[in-house]
Amino acid sequence: MQDIRRNNVERFKGFGTLYDQNRPAAPTEVVDILTNYLGSKPRMVADIGCGTGLSSWIWLNEAERVIGVEPSDDMRAVAESKWEAAGKPDHLRFVSGLSHELGLPDGSVDIVTCSQSFHWMEPQSTLREFARVLRPGGIFAAYDCDWPPVIDWQLEQAYLQLNTEADHRAASLALQENQAHKWSKDGHLQQIKQSGLFRYSHEIVFHHRETFDADRYVNLALSQGGLQTAVKLGATDLLTVADEFRQLATRIFDGESRQVLFSYRMRLGIV
Repeated sequence: MQDIRRNNVERFKGFGTLYDQNRPAAPTEVVDILTNYLGSKPRMVADIGCGTGLSSWIWLNEAERVIGVEPSDDMRAVAESKWEAAGKPDHLRFVSGLSHELGLPDGSVDIVTCSQSFHWMEPQSTLREFARVLRPGGIFAAYDCDWPPVIDWQLEQAYLQLNTEADHRAASLALQENQAHKWSKDGHLQQIKQSGLFRYSHEIVFHHRETFDADRYVNLALSQGGLQTAVKLGATDLLTVADEFRQLATRIFDGESRQVLFSYRMRLGIV
């Protein structure tokens, strides 16, 4: 299990800036839904697997304290750089840590979130740790968007083809002992239920729109971990496929910015 955790962290090495500049911001619906369930402004939000902090910043004015936990030094460095540029707000901080060893006191957290990250964590040890740090009535929420985001069927099809091929190449090129492992997102709710740690569990579907131009849409596809891993392992021919994808995106966006639809699935449990 230690090797899997190390490999999962290593997968995100080297493309923190690309990730941060092109991924969608965490939707404000997350704050609205979870604050409503909690019934009050959270005193402490812990955002686990926070990456570059995109999912932590939405809580800046919505919680008394926010902590982003991220094991990847590359990803966390981007989050810390933005934190410094914002004047180092003292109620937000970013720390290194793993989901099953948070180092937070028992019952000290109101809301634990995992944005696009829970599938990289061993679920049962992670859920036990989340339940430990949550206060009674506290909420764990894992939320993920569907890929690809909705804009044009031809572009979406090309997006899927590029990343499917990248995932296959990454798996074939990596040594078995160096391969990352992710758990199925479709199993998140069942994992929460089967843990026996939460008195209520539920799945919520919502949508979010953001403005993209062709470059950002292409770079979003390039920020997927499978493609980055495959290229790092030597599959540079994928860059030719990426260039063809860029040409298609340029034609479809036709020099304009357009609204792109992201569909989200939030699986949550209340202790």
